[in-house]
Amino acid sequence: MSAVADWEYAPLRIPPGTSRSAAATMLSLQADVGGWELARLQLHADGTRQAVLRRRARLSYLPMPVT
Repeated sequence: MSAVADWEYAPLRIPPGTSRSAAATMLSLQADVGGWELARLQLHADGTRQAVLRRRARLSYLPMPVT
């Protein structure tokens, strides 16, 4: 995790073989629980998804994404 200006960023790797709907559910849970939003999503040739989540920098009482 790194802080840039007013945003916190956290990388999240979604393993290959994870369905699109399961990946969307994982990301929506992170948004609901931790206040994260999707900044970037890349789909690699091997099926791995690399997501970058972001949220406004604030007190760290909210949980980090589960990797």
